[in-house]
Amino acid sequence: MNGEIYMIAEIGQAHEGSLGLAHSYIDALASSGVNAIKFQVHIAEAESSIYEPFRTTFSYEDSSRMDYWKRMEFSNEEWIGLKANCEMKKLDFIASPFSISAVGLIERIGVSTIKIGSGEMNNLLLLSAAAKVADRIILSSGMSSLCELDDAMAVLKNKCKTSLLQCTSSYPTGPHQWGLNVISVLKNRYSIPIGFSDHSGDIFASLAAAASGAQILEFHVTFDQRMFGPDSTSSINIDQVKQLVKGVRQIETALKFPVDKSNCSEYGTLKTLFGKSLAVNNNLEKGHILALPDLEAKKPAGYGIPPTHFETIVGRQLKHDLTKWSFLNFSDLL
Repeated sequence: MNGEIYMIAEIGQAHEGSLGLAHSYIDALASSGVNAIKFQVHIAEAESSIYEPFRTTFSYEDSSRMDYWKRMEFSNEEWIGLKANCEMKKLDFIASPFSISAVGLIERIGVSTIKIGSGEMNNLLLLSAAAKVADRIILSSGMSSLCELDDAMAVLKNKCKTSLLQCTSSYPTGPHQWGLNVISVLKNRYSIPIGFSDHSGDIFASLAAAASGAQILEFHVTFDQRMFGPDSTSSINIDQVKQLVKGVRQIETALKFPVDKSNCSEYGTLKTLFGKSLAVNNNLEKGHILALPDLEAKKPAGYGIPPTHFETIVGRQLKHDLTKWSFLNFSDLL
């Protein structure tokens, strides 16, 4: 990371097992401004069994969840091609393993950054294996208590660079579930880069996280939220990714330039232009005792007494006649 918020577009299983569609996501995101693309690496027989239930009822093709994972698999050569396409597009390639076998595949294809999903945080066997392979591990905190996070952090201590994402494992995630307050809690507890993993299906949670101090943003991406798949409704589309990147970069700029409200000297010209001077709103004769109903404030500043001093001239007497809408100066007063 180079100091800017690191933005990860999570493809996950949105490719539906299609190599061509997986490459299409890379191509579509190449001009979006994200820093990295993340894929999930599934090896069905190592990860699952015929007894695993579907998280949600969605599959038209698969008789079991394990069959679904089989359909999500790519070969070593196909993963190498996907990684090469990312690198050609100047995008970091990040992979999430869900088995020790997947960690081995990730090592063989030369992936340096591994993301550990929320469901694997208590899988200390997997964490230990990943720590031996990765230069950097990004953890997702979604299903874990602080004590469980402590255990995971202990496994990784002094083994590789580590980052942690605030995450809520609900699909899609509502605003009451974002947990933006946890970002600062994790920063204070672990003193490592802290980010936010979003499943809300819109850009607002990530924008809020950026403004709340997140250093990494991860979000699911799909071509269209109406597409088939378990994460479609929790994802944002390619056009939204571009909008999100634009918003995050503007938030970054804003945070780098705090405004000092104790010094408004730069507004001198504007304050004259938009400022006002006291004037009288009727024809008034010499000797008239000024009262509040006689006064108006007119643009620009500098042609009469500043309106801030209006109380000091109430009750003062005019030296001479003043016509309606004339500016009022101290030289007009006895």
